[in-house]
Amino acid sequence: MPQALTGCLPDNRNASKFQDWEYGSEFGMELLLAKVLIGFTVGTLIGLTGLGGGVLLLPLLIFGLHIPPIIAVGSDAMCNFFTKIPATIIHLVKGTVRRKVVLAMAIGSVPGSYLGVRLLVHLREIHGAGVNDFIKSAVGLLLVIIPALLLFQRRIEDRMAGRAPTMKSFAFMSVIGLVGGFLVGITSVGSGSIIMMLLLLFYSFPPKIMVGTDIAHAVILTGVTGLLHLLAHNVDGHLVAAVLVGSIPGGILGSYLATRVPVLWLRRILCAVLLMTGARMLWA
Repeated sequence: MPQALTGCLPDNRNASKFQDWEYGSEFGMELLLAKVLIGFTVGTLIGLTGLGGGVLLLPLLIFGLHIPPIIAVGSDAMCNFFTKIPATIIHLVKGTVRRKVVLAMAIGSVPGSYLGVRLLVHLREIHGAGVNDFIKSAVGLLLVIIPALLLFQRRIEDRMAGRAPTMKSFAFMSVIGLVGGFLVGITSVGSGSIIMMLLLLFYSFPPKIMVGTDIAHAVILTGVTGLLHLLAHNVDGHLVAAVLVGSIPGGILGSYLATRVPVLWLRRILCAVLLMTGARMLWA
């Protein structure tokens, strides 16, 4: 077996746990239903609050289904790619995507994602299943940072309202893409939330333009990241399919309920839960 792929298997200390996960379908319909239910829950919350799929799904895969973090990251990236495609098409049709901004960010985010995935592969070759501890720490840190930023998103948007992009800001956008791509490569988290916040530091378009541009770039970033993880054998296709089966109707339900529930308070509660989850991952 090539050396680059030897890290795909955990060390002997975790072999039995890995086999339980790998051949989970033998345990019957319960595991499948759990995956679909998690997808449905995440899809509903995304539709309700607009929070990113990665920041919601990844902790559930790691703590709920006990999937090895490196597999959870790769599968999560692939799920995010497929779930963002319909929204991107709609935004492109409506003309709410700034293609130059997407291109500027992608110039940085694609190589950034490659560097992130290569780092994980390198760590796995050296430390085996120890790479999962690194991923947990990185995800935990982001789960502390992202909710904190989201709580102040409105203030940032108001402060930067009306700021138009310049050639200098386009250059910085590529740097934003590089940083965001690297983080997504190693955690699958932040393709929407982190990059959106960083973009707000340089310019501001109307909210629908910002959202459409951010989602369109996220499709490119998560697609590249998912493909890289797939090539590194970090994607569980059965898991991705099951999550998507649940997340699509969940997203529809969440969008329908968004005008019928107190979304602001729900968003704050979710941010608090994510903060606590991140703290747990950091100090566990």
